[in-house]
Amino acid sequence: MSGSNTSFVRTSMLTPEPAPAGERGAGAWIRKNLLATPKDVVLTIVALALLAWVLPHMINWLFIQAVWQGTDRTFCATTVQGGIWPDGWSGACWAFVSAKYDQFIFGRYPLMERWRPTLVGILFVALLVPMLIPKAPRKGLNAILLFLVLPVLSFWLLYGGFGLEIVETPLWGGLMVTLILSFVSIAVSLPFGILLALGRRSKMPVIRMVCVGFIEIIRGIPLITVLFMASVMLPLFLPTGWTIDKLVRALVGMSIFTSAYMAEVIRGGLQAIPKGQFEGADSLGLGYWQKTRLIIMPQALKLVIPSIVNTFIGTFKDTSLVSIIGMFDLLNIVRLNFSDANWASAVTPLTGLIFAGFVFWLFCFGMSRYSNFIERHLDTGHKR
Repeated sequence: MSGSNTSFVRTSMLTPEPAPAGERGAGAWIRKNLLATPKDVVLTIVALALLAWVLPHMINWLFIQAVWQGTDRTFCATTVQGGIWPDGWSGACWAFVSAKYDQFIFGRYPLMERWRPTLVGILFVALLVPMLIPKAPRKGLNAILLFLVLPVLSFWLLYGGFGLEIVETPLWGGLMVTLILSFVSIAVSLPFGILLALGRRSKMPVIRMVCVGFIEIIRGIPLITVLFMASVMLPLFLPTGWTIDKLVRALVGMSIFTSAYMAEVIRGGLQAIPKGQFEGADSLGLGYWQKTRLIIMPQALKLVIPSIVNTFIGTFKDTSLVSIIGMFDLLNIVRLNFSDANWASAVTPLTGLIFAGFVFWLFCFGMSRYSNFIERHLDTGHKR
């Protein structure tokens, strides 16, 4: 409309105003999350009272009254009788952890050869960190080095041969075994879980029945049973005179068990993909594997990241069950040292278990935080 008044139309946006003072800062967060309703006020008061009663005792036992250095149990004894330490013992006996630290990490691995697992750990971190950074270049080469080259190199370094002293796997233990079992199980379970999930949804009856049978049988029995069968039953199927290393049996058992659960996690993601995605891929003339690799599977994996990481965390903690076949991971090597007469005391077991629990929590918390980071990084579905 020519000649009409358009002066009311704004040609520039107003600068954004800050939120009201009462809606930002620590005070606003406390009112919103802790004091929003009378019930919240009561629960907050009860929680604060409980923390005020528990925390001083915990801090006192864990740090203030703790013993940090010593060579035997006598250093954890105190001359103060009565009070909160009626048996004459100090707080946490961190001297026990310090004295047994190398054994907690390497088990009974020979002292002069511990540079080998240390080198493996350094190589593992050097390859894993770039793999976890989304913008790091050369992901394909990194994956080949991490999942193909490093396992072979690590086996040679840890076991020996070709110029290195052979260290039998019964001498391996501690955190080293925990990390080996969890990393191999996780690395194997994800691709096998994807194949099992795809097989369960296959239109070919034989493949579908085999995958369904495998998944349901493995998911229907405890991990201890799988480990026991891998340790006791597996050698019975081998020719006379053949044997399989105990560590390999544990790796096979845990990988099989984790793969079955991972398959159901992946299948949940596949079923959440809208049918239109499959039809759109078919309309482009893509083959089955092209459609799965380029369109379907990336979306399915993104949807089930929390469940995948939850399975990884469960696998990491389940490594403690390998004690059923006579292996000593971190938790079991800590418990084994409770029988050391030089460190037998009232505070040694609890201190050792707190240390083991903290290490497990540290790794599991790291996986959880990284999962949240990846979710935010891949959360593009609702961005404009």
